[in-house]
Amino acid sequence: MGASSSTVQSRPTEQQEVENEASSMGALPMLRRAFSKLADPETNAVPRENLQQCFSLVYNGQSDASNIHKLFPVLLDHLGSSIVDQFFMPAKGQLTWIEFVRGYNKCCARMSASMSLNMLLRVLHSTLGRANVPINLEFEFDDTGGKMNGSLLPSDVLLLLFMCWCMSWDCRSLKNPEGEVSLSPPNLNHLVLSAITSCAKTDSGLNVWDSDFSSSEVQIPVGKFVTWVLSTVPCLSDCLSQFFHARLQNQATAGDESVPANSSVGGVSLTTECDNNILIPGRAWAIGLTQRSTINEEISELCFPISKDRMDEIILYRSSAHGKGLNRFWSHVEGYKGPMLILVAASSGPHEGSSIVSKWVIGALTNQGFENKDLFYGTSGCLYAISPVFHVFPPSGKEKNFVYSHLHPGGRVYEPRPKPVGIAFGGTMGNERIFIDEDLARVTVRHHAADKTYQHGPLLPDQGFLAVEGLVSEVEVWGLGGHAAKKVQDSYKKREELFTNQRRKVDLKTFSSWEDSPEKMMMDMTSDPNAVRREDR
Repeated sequence: MGASSSTVQSRPTEQQEVENEASSMGALPMLRRAFSKLADPETNAVPRENLQQCFSLVYNGQSDASNIHKLFPVLLDHLGSSIVDQFFMPAKGQLTWIEFVRGYNKCCARMSASMSLNMLLRVLHSTLGRANVPINLEFEFDDTGGKMNGSLLPSDVLLLLFMCWCMSWDCRSLKNPEGEVSLSPPNLNHLVLSAITSCAKTDSGLNVWDSDFSSSEVQIPVGKFVTWVLSTVPCLSDCLSQFFHARLQNQATAGDESVPANSSVGGVSLTTECDNNILIPGRAWAIGLTQRSTINEEISELCFPISKDRMDEIILYRSSAHGKGLNRFWSHVEGYKGPMLILVAASSGPHEGSSIVSKWVIGALTNQGFENKDLFYGTSGCLYAISPVFHVFPPSGKEKNFVYSHLHPGGRVYEPRPKPVGIAFGGTMGNERIFIDEDLARVTVRHHAADKTYQHGPLLPDQGFLAVEGLVSEVEVWGLGGHAAKKVQDSYKKREELFTNQRRKVDLKTFSSWEDSPEKMMMDMTSDPNAVRREDR
């Protein structure tokens, strides 16, 4: 017993502390396996080169691609070194077990979103510094996360988003290693414009309808940028820790190789079918960054190429493929009981100082399926301004007019005060925040003052107090309830189809003679309604 006590007491206190913290996150067994595969057997320490390669991403696409920032390949070249220096700081080029676990805890331990974002910006600052690219950020380094001062340019924000996108892509590719798939980063201009319009001065003179901000010198204060991230895309701050954990876990579960192969980013564009959707990868990723629920995983699946069968399962309705009109819409969404994302691409007349017709995309996320009702319903949801500027409007908590979806009533029923036929979100009856007519041809967007269900803010750039009416070019509905919700809908459709076929069938054997036929009975009643019928005897 004495020997056992002595052994426990002889264990270094520092090692025990870092191991306990890693164990509380359930990561200690994984870290032991990763360390054993990365470490040099002779020194029992991890060489710096192995760590850098573990966290490296290499871009192998075309550097002159239109949607790729010229510094993007350079950014990825220095990412692995910056992460190692930021979290490990190995002495003499070797990393001991304690330093290895402490580095993991520093990046992946439970912390506030602002501290996670602080670390993410530090990695960006270090990476650009290694590439000799100036960035106006200053940090006060301490154990509590420190403070940040300075500002970001639109190009800095774009590089940060590209870096986070690649981290998200890498996490997903490591979870689903079905062959190597290279991706070019998507168009993320709508997110950059959102940061500019939310953080920069209103007199910046930037035309959001012309999203070329590559040479813009607009200053985005870093404090306001942090506020924008936490309120608009809060999941962005998780990208670094998720990438960090996924890379080490991949190392722990790898084969006998001591150093994993690098992941490559770029080169292969998305499929034509996906490019024709409103929900292109950049928009899907932005929406996913606003959700911390299981919806995030479903939307993240749309950020990358998926099989046609899976695509057909997720997309419930597309007006260009299934036909416009509320009846066509209803036949494809009825019976789906999971979360749904509806997107509307539309265009409106020219704005002041421009003769160009403006094209825009808005959307709504519901936590339940559509119902044919003549009043508002729902328990939760979000509205989205997606293009050209991205914004999210979660529930305000004041009212619950989340969704309205009403078809024409069956039969010829007289209604003294007919209810609007169409789809709406927010506002009140006749004064909806978003209203789509029954032909899915026009959409009306009203000022947020009429809506107490969703948070305030413009769904369109330069939106005034007057309602904006747009011509709808495309409507899409995406099912985000997973396989279970789709299976329930398929069962519902089969059941409805069976009932319809049964109602159509007529048993001709019961009408074997003219005397027993319903036609003969109707003719007799018409000729002499007072005649005594066989049924009346």
